[in-house]
Amino acid sequence: MGGAFMKTTLRILAIFTLFAAPLAQAQTQGEMNNEAAADFKGADKQLNSVYQEILSDYADDEVFIASLKEAQRCWIAFRDAQLKMKFPDREPGYYGSILPLCEMMYLTELTQDRIKALQVWIDGVQEGDMCSGTVRVKQ
Repeated sequence: MGGAFMKTTLRILAIFTLFAAPLAQAQTQGEMNNEAAADFKGADKQLNSVYQEILSDYADDEVFIASLKEAQRCWIAFRDAQLKMKFPDREPGYYGSILPLCEMMYLTELTQDRIKALQVWIDGVQEGDMCSGTVRVKQ
């Protein structure tokens, strides 16, 4: 009986924790929107830092730099189109007051994915990678 009692007690504690934690951290919609916007701003800043580092590291490869700049312009258009696809223009209030939060969270996710994709040019690849293209070998 002791084992069953312990399992039940742990389940009750887990359920309580799931519901009590959000209540302890309750925020207004405006505060959550601002936090999500700050997260996106931070991710965008990190993306720009990675982009600038690549521009600097590969400055001697003009063809690559031109291609990188074009790819980044296309990615920004893609990002914006993805956002519009996920949240197409609708009548006011269609998505509710949570829309700014959701948009910022999605933009942050897309930006973090882009950072990961570009980070390869900074980190490099293993020697012998036959498909590395312009990515340099790790030092």
